[in-house]
Amino acid sequence: MGLWLVIDLEATTEEGGWPVEEMEVIEIGASLVDATGREVDHFQRFVRPLRRPCLTAFCRELTHISQASVDSAAAFPAVWPQFERWIGTHRDRLLGWVSWGDYDRRQLELEWRQHGLESLLGQVPHLNLKQRFAKERQLPRPVGLHTALQLAGFAFQGQQHRALEDARNTARLLPLVIP
Repeated sequence: MGLWLVIDLEATTEEGGWPVEEMEVIEIGASLVDATGREVDHFQRFVRPLRRPCLTAFCRELTHISQASVDSAAAFPAVWPQFERWIGTHRDRLLGWVSWGDYDRRQLELEWRQHGLESLLGQVPHLNLKQRFAKERQLPRPVGLHTALQLAGFAFQGQQHRALEDARNTARLLPLVIP
């Protein structure tokens, strides 16, 4: 049976947001699920930002990620190979990877380019579940993850804006749009 990789990232930001080019990943969360949305494995790591190592108060409040958590973490060029080793053990069953919206894909592609990294994810299809969910539900426009869960009759589980919890909640919506 094939597996889907659901990824969520948390990144440096400030109130009002920063352009993607100025953001840096501070947490990677990934849930590997079957077509029913059942998790078979997961990955979670904090990442130390290099350009702006001090998290803004807004970022700390939004993500509930402490400065100490990122200070003690490795930088993206060291963390990503750990992720690649982890997902590589599942590559034969990987159907594709999923994120809620396009931000996570764009941020990863930017980080890969900036750090000269290759990824298995570049070889498998990406699914923007936010767009797919809106199309499936015939919504006038895409909605946030929390709203989508409510529309599907689910309550958000865990802490919002934490990478692994967001990935797991996104995975719960996957069976509703993937036949």
